[in-house]
Amino acid sequence: MSRIGKKPVELPSGVSASVSGQMIEVKGPKGTRSFKATDDVTIAVNENAVAVTPRGSSKRALQQWGMSRTMVQNLVTGVTAGFKKELEITGVGYRAQLQGNVLKLNLGLSHDVDFQIPSDVTVTAPKPTEITIEGIDEQRVGQVAANIREWRKPEPYKGKGIRYKGEFIFRKEGKKK
Repeated sequence: MSRIGKKPVELPSGVSASVSGQMIEVKGPKGTRSFKATDDVTIAVNENAVAVTPRGSSKRALQQWGMSRTMVQNLVTGVTAGFKKELEITGVGYRAQLQGNVLKLNLGLSHDVDFQIPSDVTVTAPKPTEITIEGIDEQRVGQVAANIREWRKPEPYKGKGIRYKGEFIFRKEGKKK
């Protein structure tokens, strides 16, 4: 039995959900998101909650049960509060600035990196060493953060690079004479 799948997803005020076949669409103050569930689960909308139940007791149906419930929960969270990732830039001369729809990164390379910001996420640089990515789709927010981080991952000797806020970088000791 899925402990996650058993719990219904509560719909806060201002959020509505509609099901057509295996597709669920959630509308809220921040926008509209949808998810197509597999045929192994059934999605039902009650007054102010969405319930996900498995069809049968096969291993795949039980796996999809908890995953589908979590996906519906992410839809509701996305259209109400949204998702946010914060990045920190560490290193001498490393900085970020926003110019229109382009994030300019100075990362110690021979050239500046121009990162084109997708239309479905919002990127801000409150400080030259901080980047904030926000959006209603958790997967897109995480992927944009990973793409920015890919330009200069934190290295273990001095810790220079782009890291997630609160991420621990295992530091190594350098060579000794």
